[in-house]
Amino acid sequence: MSGPSEFRDISEPDEMSTISPKTKNQKGKASKTFFIGLYVSSGQKIIVINMFKDITLKSSDMKYDDMITNISQTTGIGSQTIIRTISEYKRKKTVSSPSKKRAKKSLFDKIDGLDRNGLRQKVHGIWLRRELPTIDKILHEVNEDPSLPNFKRTTLYNIIRKLDFVFAKRKRCSVLTEREDLINWRHNYLYDIRKYREEGRTIYYLDETWLNAGDCVDRVWMDKTVNSKHDAFNKGLTTGPTNPTGKGKRLIILHIGLDKGFLPSSLLCFESKKNSADYHDEINYDNFKEWFESILPRLDPNSIVVMDNAPYHSVQAEKYPSASWNKAEILEWLNSKGVVFDRPMLKAQLVVKARESKPRQKTYIIDNLAKDAGHTILRLPPYHCEFNPIELAWAMVKGYVKRLNTTFKIDDVHQLLNTAIERVTAENWRNFIKHVIEEENKIWKVDDIMEKLIEEMELCVLTITGETSDDESS
Repeated sequence: MSGPSEFRDISEPDEMSTISPKTKNQKGKASKTFFIGLYVSSGQKIIVINMFKDITLKSSDMKYDDMITNISQTTGIGSQTIIRTISEYKRKKTVSSPSKKRAKKSLFDKIDGLDRNGLRQKVHGIWLRRELPTIDKILHEVNEDPSLPNFKRTTLYNIIRKLDFVFAKRKRCSVLTEREDLINWRHNYLYDIRKYREEGRTIYYLDETWLNAGDCVDRVWMDKTVNSKHDAFNKGLTTGPTNPTGKGKRLIILHIGLDKGFLPSSLLCFESKKNSADYHDEINYDNFKEWFESILPRLDPNSIVVMDNAPYHSVQAEKYPSASWNKAEILEWLNSKGVVFDRPMLKAQLVVKARESKPRQKTYIIDNLAKDAGHTILRLPPYHCEFNPIELAWAMVKGYVKRLNTTFKIDDVHQLLNTAIERVTAENWRNFIKHVIEEENKIWKVDDIMEKLIEEMELCVLTITGETSDDESS
C-alpha cells in the first residue's frame, strides 16, 4: 500500500486545478449509521481529497492507515471508499460522480439463493438415483416442482452452467458434473465440519436476510359468498384481508446462532436506504466488521464460525499488486517482501514477480480477527445454503411475520421480527442442524456416486472400443 509521501504532489496548484475549494461535509449525509447503501457523491470525494492534502502537508509523519482512519471518523465515510477515492484521484487527477444507472439484471440474478439451491438439489437427486443427469431430465423435474420457477430449455441450460456445473467430456462421453474446484471445496468443507463436531467444538452459523413491509402470506381463506363491500357491510362480514400496495420499506437483518438458539443480543437490524433487488448490496465491510467484533467476545472458547463468501465477509488482509498498479507501487511491494533485483525490470516483469510472491492461500481480515480471538472461520462452498441451518431459522421467522403482518408498516414488521426471533427455540435449532447434517451426508454420498458412475462409464467405453489406458498398455 502506498505511503503518504507519494501523494504530496496533490498539493501542487497545477494538479489541483480540477478540485473545487474546500467545502464542509453536509451534516448527516454520510453518518456512520446511515451511510449504508448511499452513493458517495463527487462533492464528498472532493472533501476526502482536500482532507488528505491538509493532513499530508501538516502531519507528514502520520502513518497512512492512521490518516485513513482520521478521515473516515471525521466524514463518516467508510475507509475502503476513502482508499478507492484517493487511488482514483492519483490515477486520473480528478474525481468522478457515481454512476447511478443500474445494469439490467439477468434471469440468473433475479432468482434467489433458495431457488438456485433447489436447482442444484435436483441435479444431485438424479445422481443419487445413480442416473446420469441431462438437461431434458433436469428440465422435466424442475418444471414439475411447484416450489421452483418454470424454465425454458435454453434458459435452464444457461443457469445450470452459471451454477458451476460443466459438461465434462470423459472418454468420448459428455456428462453433467460440477467444476473440480467446487467439488474439492465442498468435500473439504464436509470433512472439516464433521471433524469439528467430533472434537466437540461449538459451531456458530451466521447469515443475513431481509423483510419487506409488504411481506404477507400468499394464500388466505376467502368467503366466496361475499360479492362486494356493500354486500359484506349488509351481512356484517368483510371482503377479506387488505392487500399491500407494494413491497414497501425493507429491513436488513444479520444474526448468529447455534444449537442453543440465536446468540442473545446479537441481532443487527436496520432499514434499507437503497432500492436494490439484492439485499447484499445494503451491507458493507465496515458495518459487518463492527458487528462481528462485537459478538466475538461472547462466543464459546475455541469455537467455529460458519459463514458464506459474501464480499464483505471476504476483504483480504493484504492488497496484492495487479496490472492496475503503477510500477513504483509494485516495486515497493516487492521490496517489502524482501525481493531484490540486480538489474532494471519492466512493469510486466514486476507483475509476474509479484504474482509469484503472492501466498498460495488468501487471508481475510475477518478470519484474522476470529483467529486472534481463538476462533476458526469455516466458509461454506458456493451455492450450498442448505448447509446453513440459520436458513431454516429465517424461514420460520419470515413465516411468522408474514402470517401476522396486517398493517404493512415497517415499525410493526420490526416488532414482529423481534417476537419471531424469540419464538425460535433451542429445540428448533437442534432440528435445523439435524436436517443440515442429513443434507451433508446426502451430498457426501452424491460425490461418491458421481465418481463411481463416471469411472464405470469410462471403463465401459474403453471396453466397447477396445482401447486401453496408458498405464494398461505399459
